[in-house]
Amino acid sequence: MSLVLCFSAVMAVAQPLSPTAPTMTATLSGASAAAPFDADAATAAYLATMTPAAKLRSDRYFEGGYWLILWDALITLGVCALLLTTQWSVRMRAAAERLTRRKWLQTMLFGVQYVVVSTLIVLPWSAYEGYFREHQYGMSNLSFLAWLGEQGKALLLTMLFGTLALTAIYAVIRRVPKTWWLWGSVVMVLFMMAGAAIGPTYLEPVFNKFYPLADSPLKQDILSLARANSIPANQVYAYDASRQTTKVSAHVSGMFGSVQISLNDNLLNRSTPAEVKAVLGHEMGHYVLNHMYKGLVWASIVIVVGFAWLAFAYGRVQARYAHRWGIGGVSDVAGLPLLLALFTVYSFLLTPLENTVSRTMEAEADAFGLNAAREPDGFAQAALALSDYRKMSPAAIEEVIFYDHPSGWNRIHRAMVWKAESLRPQGTH
Repeated sequence: MSLVLCFSAVMAVAQPLSPTAPTMTATLSGASAAAPFDADAATAAYLATMTPAAKLRSDRYFEGGYWLILWDALITLGVCALLLTTQWSVRMRAAAERLTRRKWLQTMLFGVQYVVVSTLIVLPWSAYEGYFREHQYGMSNLSFLAWLGEQGKALLLTMLFGTLALTAIYAVIRRVPKTWWLWGSVVMVLFMMAGAAIGPTYLEPVFNKFYPLADSPLKQDILSLARANSIPANQVYAYDASRQTTKVSAHVSGMFGSVQISLNDNLLNRSTPAEVKAVLGHEMGHYVLNHMYKGLVWASIVIVVGFAWLAFAYGRVQARYAHRWGIGGVSDVAGLPLLLALFTVYSFLLTPLENTVSRTMEAEADAFGLNAAREPDGFAQAALALSDYRKMSPAAIEEVIFYDHPSGWNRIHRAMVWKAESLRPQGTH
């Protein structure tokens, strides 16, 4: 739908604790003294705390997201088709050419127009998906004007970084027309690395206020957990996500030796210390296991293959429809909608594979977090809290195709298996 959405690749967790969870946790913890701990039964006990109404609401919200994947792709294709068939894209190129003769500046001016026009065209859909639907399910705290303000900030950032990336890629296309897909991929990956590096410090504060977490035993526990896992952090930050959403989240981010531990105020206000430590243990797992770098490697592969696909397909489609659309070869910036349409098809078909790669890394971070934080019930409660907006017990094929994290059942069961093995006397089988 925008340059960033179509040309970027890879870059959560929990809500209020069920009021029955502390009692259930105590029951599960005490059960091991009388009988062997049953991980399957404990998992079922956690899931049984969901009411039928809550389960139905969760399933509807998450399953509706399956259709959003399809509709996002179709609407993006529709916008691209509109800009091509009406020659709107050609007119934007002509407007840029009238203002300057410098190719790089023409590309930048075209990019600004494209971002603004495409954003306004899809604004009604964006409002449904990001505002009305979120309010329908109780996920958003924003007024409509505040939501528009957030969209305005995102638009400005997309105009800045999207047009810079677009200008660089088209410069590569003009410079090396035969191998542009390879060198253009290098440029795109460099932009992604720059975004990942500056995001926590310079981009995230555009949307939220970050502040050092007040001294407390919980803060000391978090820093101790970081030190124990060789994470060079001496501060923990909180941020005001509650003005935007009811969801909780946290992240441990950084590259090239830098690191920042951040958690939103919903996590602080609505979760027990055990949950917070379990969530932070998971996030630290991403950092220690180098998932940022592995994600960039995967994204690089996706981009290289995707750009190779663009180089193959663009000329064939353009040759057939150039007389209708008025666009030239791949170096013609007016052909950008065609490039984005082709990349959208590629990304849509790649969805199950991308979700599997993400889900695998999330599962690795889950295992790390359980071993690091040693809070299996806190982890299970955090996973259960995701039921507000994530289907807990999907079919196996459903999880493979649509889930970028392990399902709630899998996460709780993993925690209960870890707990069962921890309670088992050494040397027994």
